[in-house]
Amino acid sequence: MTKEQQTQIEAAAFRGLVEHLQQRTDVQNIDLMNLAGFCRNCLSKWYSAEAKKLGLDIDYAAAQEVVYGMTYDEWKASHQTKATEEQMQRYQDTSELHARISGY
Repeated sequence: MTKEQQTQIEAAAFRGLVEHLQQRTDVQNIDLMNLAGFCRNCLSKWYSAEAKKLGLDIDYAAAQEVVYGMTYDEWKASHQTKATEEQMQRYQDTSELHARISGY
């Protein structure tokens, strides 16, 4: 496999993940964080950080639009539910396992 092929495969896998998350609006970010240690916002931060490394001006809000398929405010108004006390406690308990994103 060439480096270009690897990049193409990785890009397609990312697009597939983003598409899946856009379809699964029932899955809350807090649930993703509690189970996997990353969420849509983490993907947005990784996207923005990598764009900046390439000299592109893609801020966090623009990256969120790519990941969510809409603005974050639109997504929150349409799909986000209030986290329960149990979810917030688990979030705190698992914080050491959460994704670390350089620059954020």
